[in-house]
Amino acid sequence: MAEENRMTIDEEAVAGMDVNGDGHISKEEMDMHLEFKRRELEDQDAQRDAMRKMTWFALFGMLLYPATIMITSVFGLDKAAQIIGDIAPTYFVAISALVAAFFGANAYSNKKPTGGSAPAPKPAAPKMDRSARK
Repeated sequence: MAEENRMTIDEEAVAGMDVNGDGHISKEEMDMHLEFKRRELEDQDAQRDAMRKMTWFALFGMLLYPATIMITSVFGLDKAAQIIGDIAPTYFVAISALVAAFFGANAYSNKKPTGGSAPAPKPAAPKMDRSARK
């Protein structure tokens, strides 16, 4: 009698793979799940790239802003240098707030639970009977 070699897998590892709910994960369901995970990783990679580009863009903008003021001064455009210098504090605060808001929103969205079960409630503290102290 030939012994059948069966493979097993943890239920947590295949959660969400059984799309049609028949209790069997077909090749199509497995491929669909793997494709979804691959796209999810690509999206996360693209998001990190976008964050990196935005950060570098903001950094270069903050570094080039004072250079722009100096260049306008060198070319004798003192009025332009004055105007650019006057809006500098607003520019720096706005760019910093934009980057901080983007990173904060991203960190918040990564911390939020993505479904599944709610966290287990904390056990209630034991109640003390005040009459027992007398």
